[in-house]
Formats: sequence, structure tokens, C-alpha cells
Amino acid sequence: MKLEFRHYAKELLNIAMPIIMGNLGFILIGAGDVLIAGRHSTDTLAAISIATAIINCIMTFGIGLIASVSPILSNIRGEKKSAKKYFFPTIRFAMILAVIIMFAVLAVIPMIDLLHFEAKLVPAIKEYILITAFSVFGAYLHAALKEYLQAFEIVFFPNLVTVICVFLNIILNIIFVFGWGKIPSLGAVGLAIASFVVRYFMGFSLLIYCFAVMKFRNYHDKHYYGNLMKVGLPISLAILVEFIAFNSIAVFMGRVSGVYAAAQNLVCTLTTVSFMVPLAISNAIAVKVGFANGSRNYIELRNYAIIGLLMSVGFMTCSAMVFSSIPEVLVRLFTKDVNLVRISIPVMYLLSLFQVFDGLQVSLAGIYKGIKKTKIVLIANFIGYWLISIPVGYHFAFHKGYDLLGFWYGLAFAAIILCSIMLIMLKHYFNKLKLEFA
Repeated sequence: MKLEFRHYAKELLNIAMPIIMGNLGFILIGAGDVLIAGRHSTDTLAAISIATAIINCIMTFGIGLIASVSPILSNIRGEKKSAKKYFFPTIRFAMILAVIIMFAVLAVIPMIDLLHFEAKLVPAIKEYILITAFSVFGAYLHAALKEYLQAFEIVFFPNLVTVICVFLNIILNIIFVFGWGKIPSLGAVGLAIASFVVRYFMGFSLLIYCFAVMKFRNYHDKHYYGNLMKVGLPISLAILVEFIAFNSIAVFMGRVSGVYAAAQNLVCTLTTVSFMVPLAISNAIAVKVGFANGSRNYIELRNYAIIGLLMSVGFMTCSAMVFSSIPEVLVRLFTKDVNLVRISIPVMYLLSLFQVFDGLQVSLAGIYKGIKKTKIVLIANFIGYWLISIPVGYHFAFHKGYDLLGFWYGLAFAAIILCSIMLIMLKHYFNKLKLEFA
């Protein structure tokens, strides 16, 4: 059993380790924004916290659809069919999505005045959203090509690019936010400009790499787009449901005071750093389970799924212990604002419990992507986050006086419920696949 565990764990880590590196790089780019914004001023941090909360709710929809590329192509490879020909269809799919999402982000700007944020934050929020809208093409090109390469288990270079961009982003943030030479201090606008440059750099770096290592011919397959929508839409909506739940907290609390939105962004940034590890394992699970599903190998499918779950939950349990042991140290890495520290620390303890179940749910989502049964992920997320998390959190926050901590009570309870639903349904699907493959 030990040898078997080592074999499957090693196979998953071969894919997951570079993705972990890239995912951590990706979130450190965001953490760099929070760090620089916090050093500039609490108002700058509050403004970008509200703006990114709104933007993420829109952009994640397209990212969720693009995330279906690697499991679908892995299934195709498992069936011993050509997957490389889907390069141009993948790019076309991503660019069409980028156009739609760009206009959706721009459409939000006139609505900012109606949400009654603190007046001093509104101009910075609008400017940040405007610039970010035009960076969607770079972000989606990068996401699509990363998924495409991941399907072929080419994961080192795409994630190396992300790590390089951590440092590029920090340098550009410092230049544009605080000013350098003839470049004036631009505050929140500087953060948006830096993100714009970094996203296009990441996208075009992968495009050049793909043309350097592979040869492609133009290819059209409407059925492929249909598959992307069939598998990706439930996952996309599930991610959207989760992101809206998280980011609506920043919007709800931001209307009370910008410092609460800043605290939510800070806490989410910290937990997202650790979340990148199970997310990477989830991506590896989706690829390996997808290949096993395409080749109709139940034993491989089951083993990759179970061992992947154990790896994710084990890591997040260790992470939870760290978060609950030194919450103040972690929070003070990003801010010296006494009020912001006071609000954030109690949330960190509750966050520790949430993390364990968050690692479990993202790994379960990877399994469901691999077997192309993604509707249950959407249903579980909707029940957990919208029927439980938001109502319970709102009650505790505004009726019981727990403020931001109240919403995290709701999130922790929701995570337990949605994991329970996904585990019960996974047992049903595994029994079905075992009979079908036999």
C-alpha cells in the first residue's frame, strides 16, 4: 500500500509541483498589489479591495469556462486521439470570452455611484476597473494556453513565467504607485497599469513558447466548443457562485466602512496563498483522472482521486495550524494599521477551520472535472454559499453585531455542507463508473 501511495502521489506531484509554483506566483502577484497598496495608504487598499471584488466576480466566469480545456483534452488523449489540433480553437474560445467579459466589466463602472461607497474611494475604484477591463485579453490568453499545455503535462515553463512576473509586478507597482523619475505617484491607478502590463506579458510569453515548441495547423471543431461549454459552464458558474459570495462580503462591509473591505481582501489574500497548493493538486487530479476516464481505467481513476484528496486535506490541515498559531504576525506582514489588524485577527482563527474544508472541496471539484460530471459542483456551491453562507453570515454580521467575523461563520458552515454533498454524490458516481468500465 505504501508503494502504491508513493507511486500515485509522485505522479500527481510531478504535475502539481510546477503548478503550485505558478499558482503561488499568481497569488503573490495579487499579494504584491495588497502589500504595495497597504504601504501607500489604507484608502488605496480599500479602493482596490472593492474594485477587485467586483472585477473578480465577472472575470472568474470566463476563467471557469477556460478551466475545462485541460480535462477535456486529457480525456481526448486518454482515448488515444489527437489533442494538439485544438490549439487555435482554444485561443479563439478564450478571445471571444475576453470580448464579452471586457464589456461586462466596463458596464459596471456607471453602477459604482449607486452602491454608496465612501465618496473618497469612488474615483479610484472607477479608474482601477476601467484600466483592468482592457487587460482581460492578456489574462485569458495566458489562462487558455496554460490549460492547453497542462493537458499535455507541460507545466514547468508556464508556471516559471508566473513566478518571474511576481518580481516584475512588484517593480512596476513601486514605480507606478509611488512614482519614479518623471513618472508621478499614481496610487490605485498605478496598480491597475502594472497589472495590465504583467497580464499581457504572461499571455504573449506562453504564445511565443507554444509556437517555439509545437507545430500547429488551423482547425475548426464546433463540437469542441460544445464540450467546453458542457463541462466548463457548471464549473464556471460554481466558481462564480463562490467568488460572488466571497467578494460580496467586501462589498457589503465596504458600504459600512472601507476598512472592512480592506480586512476581507487582506484575509482572503493570506488564505489564497495556502489555497494555491490544493488548487494545483486539483488541477493534477483533473488531468490524471481525465486521462484514466478517457482510457476507461477505474483503478487508476479511483487511486488518483483518493490520494489527491488525502494530499490536499493533509496540507490544508498543516496550513490551518500555522494560521491559528501566528495570526497577528501574518496580518502585520501587510499592514501596520491598528484598526485593520484588530478586525482581521479574530477572522484568522475561523479561517483556519474553513481552510481544511476548502482544500477538500477544490480537490473534489478536480475529480468531477476529470470524470466530466461538473453539475454537482455547481449545485453544491449554490446550496453552500447562497442558501447557507450569505444568509447566515448576513444575520451574524448585521443582526448579531459580529461584523466581518459574522460572514466567516457563514462561510465555514457552508464549506462543511457543500463538501458533504459532493462526497455523497462522488460515491454514487464511482459505483456507476465501476460498473460501466467493467
